[in-house]
Formats: sequence, structure tokens, C-alpha cells
Amino acid sequence: MGKQYSFVQDGDRFVLSINNHEEIVSALAAFCQDQGILCGEVSGLGAVNTATLRFLDPATKKYVDKTFDEQMEISSLVGNISEKDGDVYLHVHVNLGRSDYSVVGGHLLCATINGACELVVTRFHCTAGRRPDEETGLNLYDF
Repeated sequence: MGKQYSFVQDGDRFVLSINNHEEIVSALAAFCQDQGILCGEVSGLGAVNTATLRFLDPATKKYVDKTFDEQMEISSLVGNISEKDGDVYLHVHVNLGRSDYSVVGGHLLCATINGACELVVTRFHCTAGRRPDEETGLNLYDF
């Protein structure tokens, strides 16, 4: 299997194109792993034909997932890159525009590209780990 992406680099910034029909989160994680990026940020746009979003219910500290199977535009994708247990840890949110011009959004669990996915990744020269937080049920930054 070939690379899931192509990119150009400008110092600590990378302009990244994820291949059509790839899953965004796994391709981004592979890119960060390949480039040794364990702290940074990501932003981008594109189009998908399926996406699973998550919403954390603070009362139960459990995620509620919902899948949308339709063509949608990524009007905004933002996130951060850190590490947990030595592996890339992505925290990505997305807004997805539907054909009726309504928008769904939330924490991005996974999404399959149908068209393009153009991202900018910035590498930071610091360490940002993650630790489970009992009160919130989240994996929070651990500096």
C-alpha cells in the first residue's frame, strides 16, 4: 500500500494533501508519525461522503457517536497534535456543510474523503503529553 498523502514542507509547516477516498484521521496520524510530529496544530478543508462525529456527555463521561452518510464540505477542520504513551494523539474538530447549507460539527472520530482534503500542519518544538482526567473523563494535556 502506498502513502495515504503527499506534502511539501516549509520549515516547521507542512502543506498536506490526503488522497481521495482515504480516512482523514488515520492518514493524518500516519503523516505525523512518519514526520515525527508529536506536538503541533492542524487546520484544513475538503469534502467527505461519510463522517462519524462524537459528543461527550459530561453527565455520563461517555461519548455519543453519530455517523453522517452524505456528501459534505469540510468548512473548517481544526485540531491539535500531542502524544499519549509515545504515540501520536490527535484532537480534531470539524464543521461539515450539507447540501441544504446546514452544518453539523463536533469531535471528528473518522471521515472518508470524497473529493479532496487539504491541511496545514505546524510542528511545535515542545512536548505535550496526555493524561486521563477522572473528573472530566477526558485525556487532558500533561506538561
